[in-house]
Amino acid sequence: MILARILCLLLLLICAACGQDAPWNKVQAQDGKGGSQFVTGSIGEPSNLIPILASDSSSSDISGLVYNGLVRYDKNLKLEGDLAESWEVSANGLEITFHLRRGVKWHDGHDFTSRDVLYTYRVTVDPKTPTAYAEDFKQVQSAQAPDLYTFRVTYAKPFAPALASWGMPILPAHLLEGKDITKSPLSRNPVGTGPYIFKEWVPGQRLALEANPNYWEGAPRLARYVYRIIPDNSTMYMELKAGGVDMMGLSPVQYQRQTTTKEFLARFNKYRYPASAYTYLGYNLRLPMFQDVRVRRAITCAINKEEIIQGVLLGMGQIAHGPYKPGTWAYKSKVESDPGYDPARAQALLREAGYRMGGNGILEKNGKPLSFTIMTNQGNDQRLKCAQIIQMRLKTVGIDVKIRVMEWASFLTNFIDKGKFDAVLMGWTISQDPDLYDVWHSSKTGPKELNFIHYLNPELDRLIVEGRGTFDMAKRRDCYYQIQEILAKDQPYTFLYVPDALPVVTSRIKGIEPAPAGIMHNFIKWYVE
Repeated sequence: MILARILCLLLLLICAACGQDAPWNKVQAQDGKGGSQFVTGSIGEPSNLIPILASDSSSSDISGLVYNGLVRYDKNLKLEGDLAESWEVSANGLEITFHLRRGVKWHDGHDFTSRDVLYTYRVTVDPKTPTAYAEDFKQVQSAQAPDLYTFRVTYAKPFAPALASWGMPILPAHLLEGKDITKSPLSRNPVGTGPYIFKEWVPGQRLALEANPNYWEGAPRLARYVYRIIPDNSTMYMELKAGGVDMMGLSPVQYQRQTTTKEFLARFNKYRYPASAYTYLGYNLRLPMFQDVRVRRAITCAINKEEIIQGVLLGMGQIAHGPYKPGTWAYKSKVESDPGYDPARAQALLREAGYRMGGNGILEKNGKPLSFTIMTNQGNDQRLKCAQIIQMRLKTVGIDVKIRVMEWASFLTNFIDKGKFDAVLMGWTISQDPDLYDVWHSSKTGPKELNFIHYLNPELDRLIVEGRGTFDMAKRRDCYYQIQEILAKDQPYTFLYVPDALPVVTSRIKGIEPAPAGIMHNFIKWYVE
């Protein structure tokens, strides 16, 4: 579903903080308006604050507070109204009529109307807009704004994620209509309808937002939101203890071994729940070595996933068998095709693929060693440790692996977007709707699109289209069960693990309500006592 993808694509960010920005370490308790300041952080810097132009989670972290969609997920992961006060769905499911909230203002004071929704739809499906998120809106047959506060869409055929797709952040038509969106100043200085108003962006250091006093749900109780940029989790943890940040995502080691004292627990509240995310090793299927499915299956057989969960996550996670979160309705609990840890089978598969052991202990074929580089992003110690364990295990079956850690923005722009990688160790968030079109369909392999490993499978394409094209839950589930078997058989990714989310928040912050959606669902109600 489009909102979840936008809010959480390409990297599961751990909240981070920076120790080089000393003045910001001392101003958290209050601001000049009698409210409080909340400081969080990121290992990456946003790339673009126009939501449809960005696919990184740093950009989405900010956009999610500045903009609204027509709908959103509540704390129990049920759809509810956001900018849409209500809606009706026709009996055949092909038409949705949204009734928009009246009195909502853009941050510059202009009225929010159906013109903005219609513009957002049109610019998203415009072929000249470089976005990875057009596909859901391309299913719309017609879109109309019969009056200022009514918006109606009609679909030519059933489209299961239709309602959820309108969680797409709505853009201001009065600032963008008739202009080249790729050159808009809103990419660095956004104007939304959301709970926070953008104030400043100091490159490489921080972004700052202030509470919107006119927000339709009421002004957020935390008056200022500061998003600090740092690539290092250890520094972030030091900042947390020193009072430099209010929230971060703990590593398993930090959660189990460094945050158990009475002093720490008196100052902070820890939370733990399964994350809606998975970590994977993805292969560049343009490269000849990875076009042989036996090589990909052999790599998976050589990797001990349980070893990674115990050694890296300290048991705080689950083995991933596919792209769905365990326990959700689309998840298949037993995937028959998924290869388990079996080094002997790995060696047999590599022999079948024509590889023979060379004199240096590395497999060779036609004089070329079986060697590749795993790339991952800096600032995520878990991924680095995971890569090191994979490197060790693959060496035992004769595969040479190198590891390269990259700064996030460069990793995306110079390597992922350009297809210049062998294999990547990364993570995806798992959307609430199980539609996989944007990440796995063979039509989504273009520049800046999300099937960047270039996986092409006509049967998978058919099942993805069939699954999104019916309202019958049983039929959808059958499609997604088959998809999981295909991905397990083909191994375009080695699905590694689903981690536990381990957020920690300073105890001076009140109003946190853990729920199936996590802890951030009611962020505007958090406050300092």
